[in-house]
Amino acid sequence: MPFSIIFLLLILALLAAPLSFAAPSASTFVEKQLALGKKSNSLINEQSPYLLQHAFNPVDWMPWGEEAFARAKKENKPIFLSIGYSTCHWCHVMAHESFEDDEIAAYLNSHFICIKVDREERPDVDRIYMAATQAISGGGGWPMSVFLTADRKPFYAGTYFPPRAAMGRHGFLDLLQSINTAWQQDPSRIMEGARSLNDHLQTLSRGQKGAVELTVLDKAFAQQQELYDKKHAGFGPAPKFPRPVVFNFLLRWYKRTGDTEALDMTLDTLRQMAQGGMYDLLGGGFHRYSVDDQWRVPHFEKMLYDQAQLAVSYFEAYQLSGDPFFLRIGKEVLDYVRRDMTDEKGGFYSAEDADSQEPDNPADHGEGAFYTWKAKELKQILGDETAEIFSFLYGVQPAGNALADPLHEFQGKNIFYQAGTVDEASKKFTKGRAEIEALVAEARQKLFAERGNRPRPHLDDKVICSWNGLMISAFAKGYQITRDGVYLESAKRAADFILATLYDPKENTLLRRYRNGEAGLGAQLDDYAFFVQGLLDLYQVCFENLYLQKAILLTGKQLDLFEDREGGGFFETTGTDATLLVRMKNDYDGAEPAANSVAAMNLLRLAPLGFTDWHQKGEETIFSLAGQINRYPLALPQMLAALDFHGNKPRQVVIAGNSKSEDTEKMIATVHSLYLPNTIVLLADGGEGQAFLAKKMPSIAALTPQGGRACAYVCQNFTCSMPTTDVKKLLKMLAGS
Repeated sequence: MPFSIIFLLLILALLAAPLSFAAPSASTFVEKQLALGKKSNSLINEQSPYLLQHAFNPVDWMPWGEEAFARAKKENKPIFLSIGYSTCHWCHVMAHESFEDDEIAAYLNSHFICIKVDREERPDVDRIYMAATQAISGGGGWPMSVFLTADRKPFYAGTYFPPRAAMGRHGFLDLLQSINTAWQQDPSRIMEGARSLNDHLQTLSRGQKGAVELTVLDKAFAQQQELYDKKHAGFGPAPKFPRPVVFNFLLRWYKRTGDTEALDMTLDTLRQMAQGGMYDLLGGGFHRYSVDDQWRVPHFEKMLYDQAQLAVSYFEAYQLSGDPFFLRIGKEVLDYVRRDMTDEKGGFYSAEDADSQEPDNPADHGEGAFYTWKAKELKQILGDETAEIFSFLYGVQPAGNALADPLHEFQGKNIFYQAGTVDEASKKFTKGRAEIEALVAEARQKLFAERGNRPRPHLDDKVICSWNGLMISAFAKGYQITRDGVYLESAKRAADFILATLYDPKENTLLRRYRNGEAGLGAQLDDYAFFVQGLLDLYQVCFENLYLQKAILLTGKQLDLFEDREGGGFFETTGTDATLLVRMKNDYDGAEPAANSVAAMNLLRLAPLGFTDWHQKGEETIFSLAGQINRYPLALPQMLAALDFHGNKPRQVVIAGNSKSEDTEKMIATVHSLYLPNTIVLLADGGEGQAFLAKKMPSIAALTPQGGRACAYVCQNFTCSMPTTDVKKLLKMLAGS
C-alpha cells in the first residue's frame, strides 16, 4: 500500500558490519554506573533489564506512557520509538554505535521525544509497530526503529541502522535529519501518511472469520512437504529457526493419517538440530536459530520459550520413536533450565544473551564468546589424545570451523557439532565403543567445568507469566515421560510461584512480569492462555485439584477480558489501555504460538469436563482466523493442531484408584507413555478432586476401583468402556488412538 511520506525519507539503510557489544547484568550495570556518578534518564526507575541497560545513555529516553505523548504534543515533536529486548545482539550494536554517541544523542534530544520499549514486557506495543514496520519496509526485527506522531500513529519505520553514512550507505543520523526536515517543512504529508498507515493497522485487528474444513490439514501438509530440506532437514532456506508449532502439527498429522513422512521430517529435523551447533553440547539448551542451512553456526542467545517448546517436541519424538536420543536431549534441556534459568523461588528467567566477554581478553566482547573454543584450548584441557578424538567427533579445526561467518566473529574458533559418530571414532582410533563413550563423557564434563570459569553472558532475570506457562508444560511433560520427581517439583514450584506473585485471587486476574521482588504490568492474552495450558498439563500429571480449578477460573476471566464477541476468538489486550492504537489479533504461530491458537486448544480440552459451551467458543476461535488459515494454513500450525482436536472426538481416560498406590501409578504411567494428543487423563481417587469433577460430570462419581485394584475407564461421547485392571488390555484399548 502506498504511504506518501515514504518518498520524503531515505531508503532503509543496508546492514553494516558492526562491532559486537555485550550487555552486562542489569543490576550490576546500574550499580556500577551510579557509583561512577553517571547521569541517568527516566528509565532508571524501570524494572526491565532492557530499559535499565539504556538508563545511562545520553539519549533522554522515556518509558511508554502518557507523559511522553503529552510532551511530544506540547513540544510539537515526532516520537522516536525504539523497541528491543535485553539479550538482542543487534540491539546492543545499535545502542553502542548510536545511542551512546553524543552527537546522535544530542540530535535525538533536540528534535524528537525518545521512547524505549521492552518487547517482552509489552508485546502489545511491539505487535502494533511490528505490523507497521512490515507494511513500510517489507520486513521486521529488532531493534525496531519507528517514528510516530504525538497521537502514536506511525509514519516511518525500520530495524537496525548504522550510525553514519559509510561506503555509499546512509546512516541513522542521516535518517534523523531527513525526518526532521520533512516534519518541519511538510508536516501535512507526514500526517497523511500516518493516517493511511493507521487505517491499514485497523484492518489487521479484525481478522476474517468463516468456515474452516478439515481438508485444510491436507493443504498444510502438502505445503510443509514443499518446504522441507531433504538434505539438511528443517523447513526453508537459511537462516533456519526452530518452530516447534510445526512439529506439533506434523506429529498430529502422523497420528491422524499414519503418514510416516510427517514423522520422518520431524525426527530428522529434531535430530539434526540437536547434532548441530545450535544445540549447546556441554550445557544443554538450544540457541535461537542457525544462520546457515546445516544447523552449524547459531545465533547464540537462549530464550526460555524455545527451551520449553523444544523440550516437549523431543519428549514427543521419544514417545513415537522409542529412540533414547530424543529422551536424552529433552532431559538435558530441562536440566539446563533448572540449573541456569530458575529463580530461587521457582519462577523461570527469560533469556541468556548471545554476547559475552572474550575469555582471554575481557576488554573485548563477542557473540558466542562463552560457547566457542580454540583447538589449542582443548589440548590444554583434555590432553593431546583425548582432544584429537573429541575434535574428530565434534568438528574442531585448528583454524576454526564456522561454516558461515560474514562478520568474521568466529575466526580461529570452533562451534561443536556432530561431525563423526562413535563407531567411526572407534574404528579410526582403534578403541572400543564403550571406551570412546566414556572418554567423551569425561571430556564434556571437563570442558563444562572449564567453561564455568568464563564470564557468563548477561541473564535477563525477569519472570514472564506466559513463558513460565510454556515451561510448566515442558516440565510436566518431562515428568510424564521420565517419572523423575524433580521435573514435577519444578513444574509445581513454578505454578505455585505464579499463583503467589502474579495472581490476584480476589479479582481472579494475572500480572505479566515479576522481577527483583516486584510484580507488575497487566497480563495479556498470551499470559492467560499459556499459563492455563501449563496448569492443565500439570494437572494431568499430578491430578492436584487446585491447578484444574485455577485453569477453569482463569479461562472464564480470559473470556470476560479478551473475547471478541462479534468476530469470535480473542483480542491480545483488554482494551483498557488508551495508549494503544488498536486491539490486535495475532494470526501467526511463530517462535511462540499465537495466543488464540493456545486459547482454542484450552477451550476444547476443558469442554468435555462439563463446560459444553466452551466447545463452541473454541470452534469460534478457530473460525475467527479462517481467512488466514484457508489462505496459508502453515501460518497457524498450532491452530491446525486445535482444528485436529476439534475434528476428532476427544476421549477421556479415567484412572480410578488411590493416587498413592503402586497399581494406580502403573496405570497412569502406562497412559502417559503413549502419544495421545486428543486424550484427556483424569483421576478418580474418591477424594476432593473426583468430587470437583463430578459437579460438572456427574457420571464420574460412579467410577470406582474394581476389587480394590486401580482400573481404567476409556470414555468418549459421554459413554465409558467397561473398566480394566489389566495394563496390557488398556494398551490395546488405546492403540491407534
